[in-house]
Amino acid sequence: MPDDPSNSSFLAISARKLRPLCRTDCPATASTPPKPIQPPTSHRPRPAPPMATETGGPAPAGPAPEKKEKKEQAKGQAKGQSKDQQPAAGAAPGEKKLSGAELKKKAKEEKAARRAQAKAVLTAHAPAPGGQQSAGGDGKGSKAKPKQDGQHGAKLALRPASTPAVPKEVKPSIPDCFSHLSMAKRIDMTHADKDVNPAVLVLGEHMSAFAISDSITRLEATLRAFKKVIESYNTPLNTTFSRHFTSHVLNPQIEYLTACRPMCFSMGNAIRWLKLQISKVDIDVPDLEAKKLLCEAIDNFIHERITLADYVIVQTATDMIADDDVILTYAHHHLVERTLLQARKEGKRFRVILVDDPYERVGIDLAKKLSIAGIQTTYSSDLGALRTHLNETTQVLLAAEAIFSNGAMYARAGSCDIATAATDLSVRVVALCETINFTERVSIDSLTYNEIDPERCTAEGFRLLFDTTRDKDLSVVVTELGNSSATSVPAILRKLEEL
Repeated sequence: MPDDPSNSSFLAISARKLRPLCRTDCPATASTPPKPIQPPTSHRPRPAPPMATETGGPAPAGPAPEKKEKKEQAKGQAKGQSKDQQPAAGAAPGEKKLSGAELKKKAKEEKAARRAQAKAVLTAHAPAPGGQQSAGGDGKGSKAKPKQDGQHGAKLALRPASTPAVPKEVKPSIPDCFSHLSMAKRIDMTHADKDVNPAVLVLGEHMSAFAISDSITRLEATLRAFKKVIESYNTPLNTTFSRHFTSHVLNPQIEYLTACRPMCFSMGNAIRWLKLQISKVDIDVPDLEAKKLLCEAIDNFIHERITLADYVIVQTATDMIADDDVILTYAHHHLVERTLLQARKEGKRFRVILVDDPYERVGIDLAKKLSIAGIQTTYSSDLGALRTHLNETTQVLLAAEAIFSNGAMYARAGSCDIATAATDLSVRVVALCETINFTERVSIDSLTYNEIDPERCTAEGFRLLFDTTRDKDLSVVVTELGNSSATSVPAILRKLEEL
């Protein structure tokens, strides 16, 4: 009978009816697994789970499904879930699911925060392209991309802190036809060779900053610096002075000075002379005596080729100035200044027209000195009124930085314009130059040998510091050996070799 409590079919049916009811009313959670239904206490039939299995009922929920659900949740967090994927059954009911638009907005905010952090570390650079690629992936609607993008952005933010980017040096663009020309540049003392003497380091800084500009002043300062290098030198063991000093000590000094500013022709002549004197030192001569001989030779060279040479040139040029002369000069040079002041000391009355360099304005100080000395001076700031001034001039007084073997004069930029205009108007042009500035090289233009002004070198254009005047535009060249024409320079060079 169905009402008989001892009937086994009644217990099986009751178990099947009660077990689904327990699933719906008391859902299983990850922490509390479902409890099996107990039969009535008055009857003790067989256990319900085996009977439910026999009748085809569902198996009770055990710990195995919970472990499977946890693995699926961990796998979904690592690889990302699609929009249509439903949350796991064991997820917390209070967690809010973000829509595609909210995820995209969140990714944009993270990207903006990373950019701000990157700009704080590297102000001169934009964020790396990896962040842009991650942002592009966010637009496709993937849920895991914001997390990956955030991890990649954190790496980008940490990378510049360990390896800061060095700003690129902006170099002026120079056309290929002028690429052979040199330009002065300042070199940090920390980047100089360890063998460079401190006196040479200071001299290089002065040359690169144009604190020492004209060739003779640079030559004298260079020789005095080399004299200090010789005095502080000690010959190593198992070597000799003449064989070790030139290659290991003197050459690094020369290379540093050349890197700061290209050497003038007088410096090249003096360095060749100094190396010749070092090679003549006998290997059996003690170091103290060898250094003493070289220092005396340098002092004699400065006295004969610079000091006495300037004195003779000034006296010769002064004799060429007469009363009531009108002397036109360009910019400033120590030989011209000394000549004009010496002529005034001798009581000669003359007038000076000073045409200044329009780029450097170095002639203002000279005009003040001449006015203080009682010389009537007319100052012109540029070459605009050159021909008007030349109509009043009796002779032009210029100073050369060098004289080439073909008689061309290498001087401050603008000297060629003045000499050419004066020759056209039949005005005598006098060039003052020491023989140490003579060179065996030949030049017929201003592009073969020159320097670029570092302060006026841009992408639009640049300025050359010197120009070359043809020999036919020079009336006379005044040296310590006397007056001569520009075409007699090769004969003077041969005579200097014999001395």
